[in-house]
Order: sequence, then structure tokens, then C-alpha cells
Amino acid sequence: MSDPFDRAVSKAPDTVGEGCLSRYDIDQLSPEDGADFSAAQALLKQTQNIDQEDERDDPRQEPHDQPHN
Repeated sequence: MSDPFDRAVSKAPDTVGEGCLSRYDIDQLSPEDGADFSAAQALLKQTQNIDQEDERDDPRQEPHDQPHN
């Protein structure tokens, strides 16, 4: 690599899927790509707890209301 501009470009991570379903392949991402998912599970649990609290605090929600299947 004699041209310094060869090193000055970024490369998009590999993707899986096509069209609207295209997404980065998380198995190929690494900390070098800026991908750190170590706190993802804790964040998911935290947001789920907030959603459940919001449902309990909603005055419009009747206790006997059940979703229709």
C-alpha cells in the first residue's frame, strides 16, 4: 500500500439479508468496528421494566382489560 489514501477509507461491515431486511451481521462486528453489545441485555431488561411500569400507571387501563386474540 504505497498510496496513503488507500488506508484513509472506511469499509462498511458485512451485512445479512436483502432490501428492507438488510442489517449488519452482528457475528462479524467487533470492538474495532465500534460495536460493543456487552450492555445490550441489561438495557433490554431496563426498558421492559419501564414499559411494564407505564402499563401499571396508565389510568386509562382497566384491570379487567385483556388483549383480544
